Amino acid sequence: MIEPSERGWMARGARVVVLGVALGALAACGGRLTHPLGGGHPPVAQAPAIGVNAYLWRATLDTLAFMPLASADPYGGVIITDWYINPEKPDERFKATVYILDARLRADGLAVTVFKEVNNGSGVWTTSPTSDQTSTDIENAILTRARQLRLSNLKG
Repeated sequence: MIEPSERGWMARGARVVVLGVALGALAACGGRLTHPLGGGHPPVAQAPAIGVNAYLWRATLDTLAFMPLASADPYGGVIITDWYINPEKPDERFKATVYILDARLRADGLAVTVFKEVNNGSGVWTTSPTSDQTSTDIENAILTRARQLRLSNLKG
């Protein structure tokens, strides 16, 4: 059996432990409440950085600028175009998806998939195979443009 004097001591000890844990948790969550350079203002939120290589991202948008853009996710590195119909061949349409796979400017940091559909004459579009060379040509065009952007940035 615990004596009444021991209960008071144990209760105070438990309060100290709980207070210590609460202060430790609060300190772990905390950050500066004032600007690091003074002035008492909270720090300015930094704009989130793009999640992929900026040269590949810009080069992809430049290279595929002739196609309507359906979706672009700079954090996930995915660019999806909408269907594009070449005015010279109105019975064919193309769509492209570009995956930027790396934060570095590398040839293997890019994957392009091209989809093709052909109109059968009655207004119905059917899937048609594309040449592997088509995707390779677009990848090469994007990489060339990315290198140009990087070089122009280095020259100032």
